[in-house]
Amino acid sequence: MKIAVTSASGKLGASIVKHLIKEIGKENVIGIARTPEKATHLGVEIRKGDYNNKSDFEIALQGVNAVLLVSGMDEPQKRIEQHRNVIEAAKKNGVAKIVYTSIIGAEENNAFSPIVQTNRQTEKDIRESGLDWVIGRNGIYIEPDLEYLETYIKEGEIRNCAENGKCAYTSRVELGYAYAKMLVENKHNGNTYNLVGEAITQTELTNYINKVFNTKLVFNPVSEKDYLEERKAALGDFIGTVIAGIYQGIKEGANDVASDFEKATGRKHATPLKMMESFKLKIN
Repeated sequence: MKIAVTSASGKLGASIVKHLIKEIGKENVIGIARTPEKATHLGVEIRKGDYNNKSDFEIALQGVNAVLLVSGMDEPQKRIEQHRNVIEAAKKNGVAKIVYTSIIGAEENNAFSPIVQTNRQTEKDIRESGLDWVIGRNGIYIEPDLEYLETYIKEGEIRNCAENGKCAYTSRVELGYAYAKMLVENKHNGNTYNLVGEAITQTELTNYINKVFNTKLVFNPVSEKDYLEERKAALGDFIGTVIAGIYQGIKEGANDVASDFEKATGRKHATPLKMMESFKLKIN
């Protein structure tokens, strides 16, 4: 059984590849990357695949039984056609199964919603593809907050507009494990899973960070308007608006969802504390 993973040079794609190797051996795993040399360190066969080029995937998916489609990072209006390039190439090559990394989030009423809407369209395209399929809806990664820790310490605070909203965080390690299981175990076919852990507030997130990293941060909520302006000034209009939309969604409950992680994997999702401790071990 040959399984291909798109965006293998990215952090999520690489995590999925590593977990797949443990499940089926490196000789049965194919990584696909827009820039193949960025993924050679994974130790598996790497093929070229640019989401904008369907012919890339018509070659890359030859001899493949199942493909993991990592959601693209381009602007929302481009993603649907990019994903369709992979779906159509999979159908043309006789790929039996496609697994898609979708996302948790509100489909309307905040600045992150256009991205969620494009993911929902790809979900629909996959369900109607005629292939076996599994869809995972990823929670927000916990790693970016931990990678931003130096800035948090410098500022003495975690600052956003989520207020008391809860967010069910996940990690790339947990997701890599889940997607490997969803790819190799046919019992998951036809299911859509919320791949998230325990839902926590930003105050709880801050307290966990203080416990694991011995910091003295506080959480300071700000208004949606102020946070949007801050993020746009720091990150530019597009990314800043998306980030502000994510935290608006948390405030409004879009990321406080029931977890299907145990159904997808056979084990419980790691706790926020455990994810942080694992991250600390990895960087030390």
